[in-house]
Amino acid sequence: MSPRKFAILCSLLLVCTLFSSPAYAQPDNSSSQSQDNSSVEGTVVASSRTSFVVKSDNNRFQVFTFDRDTNKPATLAVGSQVRVESDEVDDSGARHATNVTVTDQAQSTGSAASPNRNAAPIPPQVRNVENDIKHEARRWRLGARAGVGLDPELVMFGVHSQMGPIFSRNVYFRPNADFSWGEITDMVALNLEAVYRFPRARRGAWSPYIGGGPALNFIHQSFKTQASEQRDISFGNFDYETGFNILMGFENRHGTFFEVKTSLYSQPAPVLRLILGKNF
Repeated sequence: MSPRKFAILCSLLLVCTLFSSPAYAQPDNSSSQSQDNSSVEGTVVASSRTSFVVKSDNNRFQVFTFDRDTNKPATLAVGSQVRVESDEVDDSGARHATNVTVTDQAQSTGSAASPNRNAAPIPPQVRNVENDIKHEARRWRLGARAGVGLDPELVMFGVHSQMGPIFSRNVYFRPNADFSWGEITDMVALNLEAVYRFPRARRGAWSPYIGGGPALNFIHQSFKTQASEQRDISFGNFDYETGFNILMGFENRHGTFFEVKTSLYSQPAPVLRLILGKNF
């Protein structure tokens, strides 16, 4: 079996493993989540572009996330009384709001501060969850990456941007550029990739993702050897090859990720690339 076919087979087996693993399909604390109410009433004590915090009558705080599918008012003023229906909870404890109904709108005259004057302050743990959500939900992020390529052997580094989510809460567009050096091969690759990220199993865990996209590869190969007389065999200047990348990896909440990638229809691009990177 050729190295390329072996790499593709390993990729397919890993994808099947990810889909069949129940550890990523649902959180470990499902028993405790089943006891959470799907409907919560309380007061909005904090609100941002992607999340809000509700304090219930018994001084419990709950962080909610929302997206374009959430039925909610255009703005959620701090101090408003709301009823929130939710359907999912992530590893941090934040729930995804599906419907938000304002039962008592906060006044704009400044009286909204009076109901919260004697309220318990928002716990630091809740603030941390809210900050994590804000950081993760940024629609545009930059990142850096480094790694090695196999067959041919290359050392590589690169940069990328991440935009989204697009079409779905878990789909992101992540174009990137890689610069690679080897004993024989040099390569510049422009990759127009998208990734689908699976939900995390628990706080701090690594979430798996898969993706793919077209690759624009510019490859130069040359070979030089020292013998009784010097020989210089050149395979020409940079040649352009169009390919298609298939990738999979794991990313944690803080943006660090490990990725495995293979390229189709773009030989002599590396059959397998092992990449370590960071989203800032």
